[in-house]
Amino acid sequence: MLRLSKIVSGDSVKQSPIRKIMEMADPKNIARMGLNQKDIISFAGGWVNHDAPEGLRREYQKIANDKDLFHKNGGYTATEGDFEFRTMIAEMEKKIYGIRDLTPDNIIVGQSSTQVLFSLFIALLDADDKIVIFDPTYANYIEQLHAFRKNIKVISLNVFNKGSWTYMQDEDEILKSLKKVILKDKPKAILVCSPDNPTGQMLSDRFVEKMLNVCLKYGVFVLIDNAYKAQYYTIKRPKQFSLSPNDHENLIMINSNSKWCRGLGRRLGWVEANKKIISALKTVQQTVVLCPDTMHQTAMTNYLKYNLKNGSLKAYLEDNRNKYKLASEFTSKCIEKYLQMRYLKPQGGLYTVVDVKMDGDKFVQNVLKNVGVIFVPGSGFGKSLTNGIRISFGPLVNNLGKIEEGFLRVKKFLEK
Repeated sequence: MLRLSKIVSGDSVKQSPIRKIMEMADPKNIARMGLNQKDIISFAGGWVNHDAPEGLRREYQKIANDKDLFHKNGGYTATEGDFEFRTMIAEMEKKIYGIRDLTPDNIIVGQSSTQVLFSLFIALLDADDKIVIFDPTYANYIEQLHAFRKNIKVISLNVFNKGSWTYMQDEDEILKSLKKVILKDKPKAILVCSPDNPTGQMLSDRFVEKMLNVCLKYGVFVLIDNAYKAQYYTIKRPKQFSLSPNDHENLIMINSNSKWCRGLGRRLGWVEANKKIISALKTVQQTVVLCPDTMHQTAMTNYLKYNLKNGSLKAYLEDNRNKYKLASEFTSKCIEKYLQMRYLKPQGGLYTVVDVKMDGDKFVQNVLKNVGVIFVPGSGFGKSLTNGIRISFGPLVNNLGKIEEGFLRVKKFLEK
């Protein structure tokens, strides 16, 4: 009898709530429900929808139009990524985010942030190690961890107050709780996301600094997912984005091209960490991807060379940051006007969470069946959000009218 591994044949790796709801939104399923696909309004997608930089598109055109260059870009780069690309990433981090002493040796490139995070698990965690995540947090973290190792111990630290519907309300108490967990369970690492998915909230600079210090004292790695750092809505750029792994030896930052230049399907990710961690990751990457995509690195390198110097990259990032900030504010107004439910005002990212005061899974299914509006149930992001839903305004950033129409439909349904 042919048998699959226990990891995929058991129940340790479950389908994420996001994947479930997207299957519900499949055109075939929509038709079975008696709905018209054209009428569906989705707040479920976790992607950005602004245009990629025109200069970047032209760099891909140059490669495709030059036979010799196209041939060259079919070759391998170094396992850790092309040196020139890593140099430009370090330069971008310096000029855009203020990381002063980052070097190519602090960077390793992979297929995507999802992939390099999985490689990090291999490089950092042994069979009996434990890792801390927040509740709520990105749904895929737990699935990745269980796919990595079936019985790995994942410790959830609650940072959300359901009673007041607030996130990180008392940072000092959360730091105390984290320290207790560290002393009791001796975790190897903590994994956080700021701005956060699903809440749209940001860890404060003060909290990040204190968390790094506490974790360093007890030998705990701090993994920060920077997926949404281009979409922050504070007046000043958060200081946490300029932290250097050369100043904090336990700091590991996970980055990608997905959200800032809409490279969602042009997969490219990288890790920024101290040289010892990068060296360990290189060993893992040799067995996982061998080397990252050459064409993506070349196109991005050439784009950054010119557009960092002339300031157009900074202007591009600022324009799009303001676009998502406007969409977040518009979404907030619609929630207040049409739903009149508790929610979190986004501080960054593409999301907010709303208290629907009932099982979020049932709410999502009822709304989809009756009015063709799709949300994501909060339960998949942690126990704290079982009565919540995640709302994403990212895919509708260019169509604020659709955002309003979606909430108006839900209002009319709830009034019945």
